[in-house]
Amino acid sequence: MKNNNLFRLMYEEIQNSHYILVVTHKNPDADTLSCGLALSNYFYENKIKHKLFNISDSLPRRLNFLPKFEKISNEIPKYCDLIIYVDCADEYRVGEKFSDEIKTICIDHHQTNKSFADINIIDCKKGSTAELLYHFFKVNNLQISKNIAECLYVGIYDDSLAFTTPRTAKTTFHVVSDLLDSKIDVSLISDNLSKRESLSKFRIIPKIMNSLELFNEGKLATVHLDDTWLEETGAEVSECDDIVDMVLSLGIVKVVAYFRMVDNQLRCSLRSKGDIDVSIIANYFNGGGHKNAAGLTISCLNFKKTREEVVDTILDYI
Repeated sequence: MKNNNLFRLMYEEIQNSHYILVVTHKNPDADTLSCGLALSNYFYENKIKHKLFNISDSLPRRLNFLPKFEKISNEIPKYCDLIIYVDCADEYRVGEKFSDEIKTICIDHHQTNKSFADINIIDCKKGSTAELLYHFFKVNNLQISKNIAECLYVGIYDDSLAFTTPRTAKTTFHVVSDLLDSKIDVSLISDNLSKRESLSKFRIIPKIMNSLELFNEGKLATVHLDDTWLEETGAEVSECDDIVDMVLSLGIVKVVAYFRMVDNQLRCSLRSKGDIDVSIIANYFNGGGHKNAAGLTISCLNFKKTREEVVDTILDYI
């Protein structure tokens, strides 16, 4: 009920605005981009002035079939009077600081210890921000066009790992059933998401897999990405993300830690099976996420030493 009222307030702010900036998080995944595109398509269809922003120079190629994908920009407009953050419960995920004088709305399904927006619509029980955003359209009796439905479906499908995560609930399938009424082609969407892999991805995955190390009788597995491998293969960073689920599929592995160095920072993606809550580990390092999927970033001058610190923390927990 609280979020329903906030959804109505969000719609009022949209109606009263002159120019809207929709912000997605850095290192974008399908959930943040699909939510941004769902809103962007609605705005285009209703002639609402806006820009969809992502700070990254390179966006995931596998999502370029989504309607209005080519309109995503890494340039900040000179003026806006409303900012809508999607899938960005923490400001650090955005990668850009905006004026505090601009009205802000945040819609997300990640748990956060701090609220930075004027209107915060957070629901950690939802399997994806796309599923949460769906209710914005329904509460305000807004038409969900085929383009909007396609974007929302992709966000739900991808963030739930094809409806396999513990957060996938009966209500998730109710939402998907309603989206299917918009005549989206789920077979074509599936092909676009999973059957357009680049040759460069097949060249870099073995390099990352060769970095595999096992700890505690195989319960913990670690892999890392070296940026020189990106240069050698021509692969994009986003094309390497599947390695986490590939390693987690090993029968003996319960937790996967995937490391990468970026600008003197160690980034670590964590995945787990069953009852192991990796969000606890991420929160220890001021990161965040969900029970079976979380992440953290640490200032780092020595990759090996900092990586060992994270590994030791995981081992102490599991």
